[in-house]
Amino acid sequence: MGIDFNELKKKAEGIVEQHGDKIEDGVEKAGEFVKGKFGHADKVDQVVDKIQDMIPDKPQPGVQPQATPETQPGAQPGTQPGNQA
Repeated sequence: MGIDFNELKKKAEGIVEQHGDKIEDGVEKAGEFVKGKFGHADKVDQVVDKIQDMIPDKPQPGVQPQATPETQPGAQPGTQPGNQA
């Protein structure tokens, strides 16, 4: 019996979606700690920003997500706009 990495990935994605705001706050606090302890504020801020950019924003209640080419009405799954058969 091995590790099911796909299942592990799905669980991690679910946690990030559910608790992304808390993770972002934790990353911010960790960055402040590192800056206070070691300096290098510019580099630490760059890393914190990159990590926070990787965390998807939570959808706001009552706000519909923007349509992507895959979710636009009439789009065929797996096709690019203008390349539909």
